[in-house]
Amino acid sequence: MSNTLIHILKNDCPHCHQGKIFKENSIFFKFSFPKMNEYCSHCHYKFKKEPGYFFGAMYVNYGLTVAQGITTYVICSFFFQETFDLRIIPIIMAVIVALSPLNIRLSRLLWIYMFKNYSN
Repeated sequence: MSNTLIHILKNDCPHCHQGKIFKENSIFFKFSFPKMNEYCSHCHYKFKKEPGYFFGAMYVNYGLTVAQGITTYVICSFFFQETFDLRIIPIIMAVIVALSPLNIRLSRLLWIYMFKNYSN
């Protein structure tokens, strides 16, 4: 399990762990829409199985965004006296917007790894 997480964060191919899924080497701190390779450069594993394959990754992205919003709220609540202060909302929105490029990449990586054929 820990090796799988390392391969996800390193943007490695789920089949051979040598090629890259995204054209950029790192999934962190890129403020543009992700450009994916169609096939692995090493083993020619096809990343996009069918049209609409990554629609399910939107649910993973939603889960990541909700988790980040809740985490941001819990951290910010220590710095405000009231239980729910309206000044927390812009902070949560800023964190969600800042992390959205990472979420897109990470959700697609998680989606590919969830539906990899592990029987091989």
